[in-house]
Amino acid sequence: MGTPEVLMKGVVFGESPRWHDGRLWFSDWGANQVIALDPDGGHEVVATVPSFPMCVDFLPDSRLLIVDSAHHRLLRREPDGSLVPHADLSGISLKPWNDIVVDAEGNAYVNTIGFDFPGGEFAPGSIALVTPSGQVTLVADGLAFPNGMAITPDGATLIVAESYANGLTAYDITADGTLTGRRVWAATPDDHPDGICLDAEGALWYADVGNRRCVRVREGGAVLATVDLDRGAFACALSRGEAVPRLFVVAQTWGGPSPSSKEPTGQVLAFPAPVGGAGRP
Repeated sequence: MGTPEVLMKGVVFGESPRWHDGRLWFSDWGANQVIALDPDGGHEVVATVPSFPMCVDFLPDSRLLIVDSAHHRLLRREPDGSLVPHADLSGISLKPWNDIVVDAEGNAYVNTIGFDFPGGEFAPGSIALVTPSGQVTLVADGLAFPNGMAITPDGATLIVAESYANGLTAYDITADGTLTGRRVWAATPDDHPDGICLDAEGALWYADVGNRRCVRVREGGAVLATVDLDRGAFACALSRGEAVPRLFVVAQTWGGPSPSSKEPTGQVLAFPAPVGGAGRP
């Protein structure tokens, strides 16, 4: 798919890109910031979080939700820019919290990897449902390092990347927001999928850190396209409403800068894509 456009350099550790209101939002949790990036590369720091903002998504009214992983909670950015508590996740897990996706009703699905990373002994992770009022319920467990999540355009299916299971797992979303019908959406035998996004043709892109690439797959696992990078791909997002759709990737060297360099290795890259984004986020 050609040479990527470098939209931003100097990112300490980028995660969770989200296309919203004509801009690409992402968290640089290495700098304790949430950043909104214009299509031409200009950017704005929209929130600074005391610990680190792991992942982000938007409520239906466009207020931003931020996973404050270290404090086991969700924060909400109000219209005046202030950050307020949205939900306490500590009753489900005191281990690191990771990705988030919000449905059309304002229900947020948030996952915890279940163990301290890096260095901790593996334990299965889980997914919690957070209602708009802040009520928190465990809705899925037994996941091998749950990572990126997405909801299909009809709101009926949640897909989660299981990085340690080399695959993408799907659940049916019931009327009350709980998850049932766990199944394999696609196996990714050689990859450990991280961040994901859905496109307008029903395919899914996933980022892979170790193999330094993003892969477009169909349900069932058929590979449609691959883009290669020179550093680890942590997460991806698709534009919407652009004449030429783009796949945005947040990428950095896993492990940080080399001993000979103190400069951050994180970048935000853009590749031309076959079609734009769909579903949520």
